[in-house]
Amino acid sequence: MKADIHPDYHEITIVMTDGTEYKTKSTWGKEGDIMRLDVDPLSHPAWQGGTHQVVEKGQLSKFENRYGALFGAKE
Repeated sequence: MKADIHPDYHEITIVMTDGTEYKTKSTWGKEGDIMRLDVDPLSHPAWQGGTHQVVEKGQLSKFENRYGALFGAKE
């Protein structure tokens, strides 16, 4: 194998949106860098009952009103 072609694999710290943090290995950044997440399983609607929130906000009905005819929906 060729020498010096692989990225450096080192330990970094991940900080979740609620402030909790954990250490993991990554090729991102440099040794000891801190990655602060803007979106994670604690804050993203896909992990927090996503479809329920979409229905509550009326986005699903808005979509059906606009594009329902394309999918054979009744008017």
